[in-house]
Amino acid sequence: MTTAPLPPSRRRTVRLQEASLLEGPMLLLRSIRGFSSNRSITWLTCVPFALFGLGVFNLSAHAADLPELTPGFLANNLWLLIAAVLVIFMNAGFAMVEAGMCRQKNAVNILAKNLFVFALAVTAYWFIGFQIMYKADWLIPGVLKFGGLFFDPAVSPDMVTNGDLVPSVDFLFQAAFAGTAATIVSGLVAERIKFGEFVVFSLILTALIYPIAGSWQWNFPVEDAAGVVTDAGGWLNQLGFIDFAGSTLVHSVGAWAGLVGAIALGPRIGKFVGGKAQALPGHNMAIATLGCLILWIGWYGFNAGSQLAMDAAVPYIAVTTTLAAAGGAIGATIISTLYSGKPDLTMIINGILAGLVSITAGCDGVAMWAAWLIGLIGGVIVVFSVAFIDGLQVDDPVGAFSVHGTCGIWGTLAVGLFNTDAGLLTGHGFSQLGVQALGCISYAVFIVVTCWIAWSVIGALFGGIRVTEAEEIEGLDIGEHGMEAYPDFASAGN
Repeated sequence: MTTAPLPPSRRRTVRLQEASLLEGPMLLLRSIRGFSSNRSITWLTCVPFALFGLGVFNLSAHAADLPELTPGFLANNLWLLIAAVLVIFMNAGFAMVEAGMCRQKNAVNILAKNLFVFALAVTAYWFIGFQIMYKADWLIPGVLKFGGLFFDPAVSPDMVTNGDLVPSVDFLFQAAFAGTAATIVSGLVAERIKFGEFVVFSLILTALIYPIAGSWQWNFPVEDAAGVVTDAGGWLNQLGFIDFAGSTLVHSVGAWAGLVGAIALGPRIGKFVGGKAQALPGHNMAIATLGCLILWIGWYGFNAGSQLAMDAAVPYIAVTTTLAAAGGAIGATIISTLYSGKPDLTMIINGILAGLVSITAGCDGVAMWAAWLIGLIGGVIVVFSVAFIDGLQVDDPVGAFSVHGTCGIWGTLAVGLFNTDAGLLTGHGFSQLGVQALGCISYAVFIVVTCWIAWSVIGALFGGIRVTEAEEIEGLDIGEHGMEAYPDFASAGN
């Protein structure tokens, strides 16, 4: 017996404008050439993630009896959630770069610090840091906020109507930045610091020091419904200081904090002999290179996410970020080749990172050619900075201060030179450059003083911050953690 085929059903076509939250993604994909076949189902693996993010906001809206969620509200919050994840994943990049550029016998210690420090940063920043940086009342107007714990995650109707960020997403993104500042410290103090003492310092940095520094610039003026200014913002913000995504606020802050720790610790055994720096080669340049690429990708969340909205500026920021990284790689490679006769992979890695740090302050406000040039100069500077720091007999195992500190300063000053609306080289005088220099100096003084106090107190309370000589020679993996990163491989000089 045969069965006649059923006629096709005559269902009304649903337009995209009329689609529900569940129907929308499929209709959108079917409207794009190449997504109409059944084989395109493999591309839908990314949809659950997007729906999950949107569903969380949708569920919150129903729970709080909020107005209908607008496309702008959903797009802004979903983009910042993705950007926050990218910045958090940068911790893997930092861990790989630092571990690869250091010796085998300290790999576990370095990985443990980089992994654990983010857990500490999130906890401390959630407990009090976020309040100090953004939410508390000014104890000293423009200078110091203090009061209250945690943050209020409630979503208000105005947030939905205006397309604002929900507090939870905002916190997650800002906490990722706090973790980055603490992670930078790890590279400067690598291979000779006690694990517990580093943990205590990281808590102090992310709970108090970094939030106070951040409040100076990233607290913007607030107006009430009548247009009256109710909060003038941080004092550097009031002066017109520009640091879009944190060349100084994140990178230089972390670098200065780490530099103080490196000076307090002293150099590693064998680093300086007869007043000259000796090479202590890293054990795995493959993972260091992979770490660099992870950081490069993560920087799109760092810089483009700092727009705090999904708008036309996001792709432009992504391009300036890319051009600066490319310029940094080229500059560092050329100079290292001229300096040593051969291209140095560690300098190529640091050149890319130097270009990224250099553009972070001004990525939204410079021309594309200027972004590439800023990165190129950053790549040149980092090579000379590494040699200069060695000449001061300060032991920086991975060149962290040169990348994040020196190039953080350069990137901040570069805003005063190349910013299209305020830069000296774009016809707007010296005013912005002066403000940028003041900001760099202010942060340097504040971080050096507060971190020197913190490192000194920690050392006094815990009997020093450096491991014993025997422990350092054996390796921190055994002394601090009782395990090895590569137990099945014979050590070759470590």
